[in-house]
Amino acid sequence: MGYKNLQECVADLERRKMLLRISAPLNPRLEIGAVQRRVYQAGGPALLFTNPLNCGFPLLGNLFGTLERTLFIFRDTLEDIRRLVDIKINPFSLIKHPLDAVKAPFAALHLLPKTVTDAPVLECRTTLSRLPQIVSWPMDGGAFVTLPQVYTEDPSKPGYARSNLGMYRVQISGNNYESDRQAGLHYQIHRGIGAHHAEAIRRGDLLRVNVFVGGAPSMSMAAVMPLPEGMPELSFAGLLGGQRIPMTHMPGGLPVYSEADFCICGVVDPKQTLPEGPFGDHLGYYSLAHDFPFIQVEAVYHRKDAIFPFTTVGRPPQEDTSFGAFIHELTGPLIPTVVAGVREVHAVDAAGVHPLLLAIASERYVPYAAQRQPQELLTVANAILGQGQLSLAKYLFIAAHEDAPELHTHDIAAFLGHMLERADWRSGLHFQTATTIDTLDYSGSGLNEGSKVVIAAAGPVRTRLATESPAGLEFRPVSVELTSVCRASWRSRGLSRGRAGANATC
Repeated sequence: MGYKNLQECVADLERRKMLLRISAPLNPRLEIGAVQRRVYQAGGPALLFTNPLNCGFPLLGNLFGTLERTLFIFRDTLEDIRRLVDIKINPFSLIKHPLDAVKAPFAALHLLPKTVTDAPVLECRTTLSRLPQIVSWPMDGGAFVTLPQVYTEDPSKPGYARSNLGMYRVQISGNNYESDRQAGLHYQIHRGIGAHHAEAIRRGDLLRVNVFVGGAPSMSMAAVMPLPEGMPELSFAGLLGGQRIPMTHMPGGLPVYSEADFCICGVVDPKQTLPEGPFGDHLGYYSLAHDFPFIQVEAVYHRKDAIFPFTTVGRPPQEDTSFGAFIHELTGPLIPTVVAGVREVHAVDAAGVHPLLLAIASERYVPYAAQRQPQELLTVANAILGQGQLSLAKYLFIAAHEDAPELHTHDIAAFLGHMLERADWRSGLHFQTATTIDTLDYSGSGLNEGSKVVIAAAGPVRTRLATESPAGLEFRPVSVELTSVCRASWRSRGLSRGRAGANATC
């Protein structure tokens, strides 16, 4: 069985020397995040900060800091999930392994949440200002909850079946928010909560929102999973956690996850917004302040032994890199069942996940042609860019499987080399303009808006890539004179290196 709550997980990791307690009085503003990032970079353990300054709750960081630890946390249920995934991909596998048909239904029983009356999370009450005020970067607009589980239900058809659990940024202090009464709710486009928000506007209703923090690790993981339409995240959390998710009904409100460490309850006026941000983000710079919905907070609950989990979002790799690797571990085999012809898709973490996709697909439209060229690849590319969060991609490189059956998207150097050798730049570039891109991507013409490009390659090698520098070629440092010219150019345009970014050049 998996962990019932975060306390069980912390105790188990500490027994196994996979968690380190830090009793030094460290500041949640900048200091604790800096420690967490350095330990992550070193491949270190989970961290329990037991004595944070100006805070009455211990902080848990780096829980998912390595893929190995993430796999260990969910070790009891991974085989069940893989078995169910395999059955979906290949029902004939049951003929070879008939015992899987017996085991699968037992795991599937965990898909249904259960209603309970005992809710540890409702034992105590607090306020937003007494929650850990974690600030990771100097220019952040305020303190954010970085591992929230934002729960909503369809206003027209309430209930678990049409619920959404998503990890959307929640700002609990700063900007123009009323202290202890309002919290920012930043969700990007193409998120499940958006459909609930739209329905609330249509009905002229307030949208009820519960923000859970902590609880079983499976809840945090479920909140970031790109699940298919119609599968509630609560169901996946139960499957991944090895037990049904316990929920407690609140009179006149949404159900509360009973084993959460914290719960922020409130309502969103669907037509009102306030400035949220800026926030150091996973593309390596600050996402700017923009108007987003906000929660009118009615209550903040916590359990007696509450632990506040957090992470740092910033230029990759960061802890959320492990989220991506784990998601691929579980869902990678399903991709060919979603889009016909697809062999692999890899969202590249180093590029910020959404901006860059690498894909391999079949090119079978004209198998008798003397020379293969991208045709089916283009059909597949459009299908990929129409799938959930993949639709936010900016660059999609797609290669024909038939040209190199041994090629894989996770060998990035080999994949890009293959593409550069075979791409025909006269016919392999396909642009889409004024379309949707990642909310956090500022390279487009406006928020949520920009262009995409598909680069498709099929057929024989067209270019031989150089593998060494030409004889006699010298590399010299940028001269002082050139640097001065660059600075003068920036000044003439009213810009500075600080505004343009730490690495701004001509």
